[in-house]
Amino acid sequence: MILQVKGVSKRFGGLQALSDVTFDLPEGQIMGLIGPNGAGKTTLFNCLNGVYAPNEGQVIFMDQDITGKKSYHIARAGMARTHQIVRPLNELTVRENVMVGACYGREGLGLLDAAEVADEVLTFVGLGERAGQLAGSLNVAQKKRLEMARALAAKPYLMLLDEVLAGLNPSEIAQMVDTVRQIRDRGITIIMIEHVMHAVMNVSERLIVLDYGKQIAEGTPDEVANNAQVIEAYLGDPEMALKLMQEE
Repeated sequence: MILQVKGVSKRFGGLQALSDVTFDLPEGQIMGLIGPNGAGKTTLFNCLNGVYAPNEGQVIFMDQDITGKKSYHIARAGMARTHQIVRPLNELTVRENVMVGACYGREGLGLLDAAEVADEVLTFVGLGERAGQLAGSLNVAQKKRLEMARALAAKPYLMLLDEVLAGLNPSEIAQMVDTVRQIRDRGITIIMIEHVMHAVMNVSERLIVLDYGKQIAEGTPDEVANNAQVIEAYLGDPEMALKLMQEE
């Protein structure tokens, strides 16, 4: 297993944001992390990559206990992430933004090597022709790809993708889903938080569902789509959940 999450819980004062989340992630898999707004998905990412230390539980990555370690240590270990709200360094060029990922990633590259990696990754994500532009000049879809390129330049073993499809039109979503598959084909394991359900169901081999910080389901997309507790969590209506189940 590339990642083992064992009983991870996180509190903020009186708010229990995560409660006893437990799962294993095999290497080379795309796992979808879904749930209603406020379910704890991004909090879980933050506990995995060192933004927060869990109050309880363990995070084992590449057979190493990384629980509570700093984000930069975890990045050097081979875990990278994108953010739901894109955060380009607007006054730097697109290439320089991606070089940051290479310099502070798993290999800790120098500037010349980082520039070479940046150009390769930008070509891969379709931004090669925009390498010299200021990052602030990109549109939303391009900034999403820049965020992905910066994470890829860190040469991770595991990528955490936080709503990379949000704000994209159907054509852009299809292109991004294809890119996610190509990243997996490069040997990189992926966990993706997503609200675009048809896309995450289509691209993920397995899904984890959170609701109010609790893990309420885990399984294949078909298993999760037919889980009454999952339907209820999204609709808030047990009778409607039962009706939908019967229609299946």
